[in-house]
Amino acid sequence: MQHLDDATRTQLEAAAFRRLLQHLDANKDVQNIDLMILADFCRNCLSKWLVAAADERGAELDYEAAREYVYGMPYAEWKAKYQHEATPEQQAAFEARQARKRESQS
Repeated sequence: MQHLDDATRTQLEAAAFRRLLQHLDANKDVQNIDLMILADFCRNCLSKWLVAAADERGAELDYEAAREYVYGMPYAEWKAKYQHEATPEQQAAFEARQARKRESQS
């Protein structure tokens, strides 16, 4: 992508991000903990990254508004409809991932 001008690259990145949000919305059965185990990020992380990007640019964006954008609805509503309690297996896999991260950072 080095051959692209900054504006085109930014437009492509934004389009890819919107497509990621569409993909996550179409796959609500994929739980945040599954994303954290496999990829070390989740929908809440995307929301936090949006808020950080806004802060870096001097724009106002609060966390709940960012979450509503990422989830496509208020977070409390999404959580009630789609989020399940993590299973003991998911919790164990998450803790193992966190332990591996801590070891690699040492």
